[in-house]
Amino acid sequence: MKLVIQRVSRASVTVRGSVIGQIGQGYLVLVGVGREDTKEDADRLVRKMIGLRIFSDENGKINKSLKDVDGQLLLISQFTLYADCRHGNRPGFTDAGDPEKAKELYEYMIDSCRREIPVVEQGEFGADMKVELVNDGPFTILLDSEIYREKKK
Repeated sequence: MKLVIQRVSRASVTVRGSVIGQIGQGYLVLVGVGREDTKEDADRLVRKMIGLRIFSDENGKINKSLKDVDGQLLLISQFTLYADCRHGNRPGFTDAGDPEKAKELYEYMIDSCRREIPVVEQGEFGADMKVELVNDGPFTILLDSEIYREKKK
């Protein structure tokens, strides 16, 4: 599982001309699910994402978490995070999870986040989406379940 976490002052997602999700201060998270990802991987990354202290405190230090600032989440599925561009100019996606499994883990992740964060919005799995954001900082973090799996070994 790969997450691209962008700290935002606001973000929204539009499908077929209608806004289906929007947030204020928080994270816009692009979520890619790989072939070998599990619910345990999703749990680990959700804990890490929610616990990240990347908001400023009253002294301007990067020291507060999403919960500390009453932040919101917008989760967008994006299989293209698994693009393999090593050969030629056309990306391959063989490492991306099959759509059924990916949708299941994406929805599992959304449900997990909703147990922790009051405002969790989402995109539409598999849809052509238009995503808008104001990246605050800019501040962008990458999380990859494969790295955490390797550290456990």
